[in-house]
Amino acid sequence: MIPLERLGQRSGLRLGIMGGTFDPIHIGHLVTAEEALLQFELDEIVFMPTGQPPHKSSQVASPEARYMMASVATATNPRFWVSRLEIDDAGVDYTVDTLDRLRAACRPDAELFFITGADAVLDILTWKEPDRLLGLCEVIAATRPGYDLGRLAGVLADLAHKENVHVMEIPALAVSSSMIRERLAQGKSVRYLVTEGVAALIAKSDSYGLQASLGRNGHDLGSG
Repeated sequence: MIPLERLGQRSGLRLGIMGGTFDPIHIGHLVTAEEALLQFELDEIVFMPTGQPPHKSSQVASPEARYMMASVATATNPRFWVSRLEIDDAGVDYTVDTLDRLRAACRPDAELFFITGADAVLDILTWKEPDRLLGLCEVIAATRPGYDLGRLAGVLADLAHKENVHVMEIPALAVSSSMIRERLAQGKSVRYLVTEGVAALIAKSDSYGLQASLGRNGHDLGSG
């Protein structure tokens, strides 16, 4: 039985959904998920790598590589798991559609919590059917201390269920997937920015052109 089917067996489930391209997944994603687990008393968190996201034109790593990296990165936490729901979907992946499918898979008393960055929530009016989305789940907007969210109240003002958006501060980890890709392209270390398993997969799969970089600079993933 795949995990998605297992959701229907859980009464009173509080499920966190961590969406994103995860190109690649890094410690910032993992810290955010763990903090949401604790602060919102969630039972488990499903990581949902996108197959074809509507707001990003392309990814560097393939969907299969990003799914595998997410699986390896989350393997040691029994309350984290990874779904292929969007990876296996041939169409564009809209959050509201994914939430519809998860809601249908869960029991009626389940509560869904969609976890994303506060910067993404500031663009929520550009999402597909934002009013309906907020009726399907609670949204956890993760931000680092000191990040300016002054526009958030205005963005949410005319939305139904705006009370379902919650801001969550996490440790100030200025880590992003784009920064990691840039460091890899320059042959720089990404040690401690990604898990050891993800670093090994990056090197083995050459998803980010690492071997060409190694040939120029002579660095490995952990060297400075």
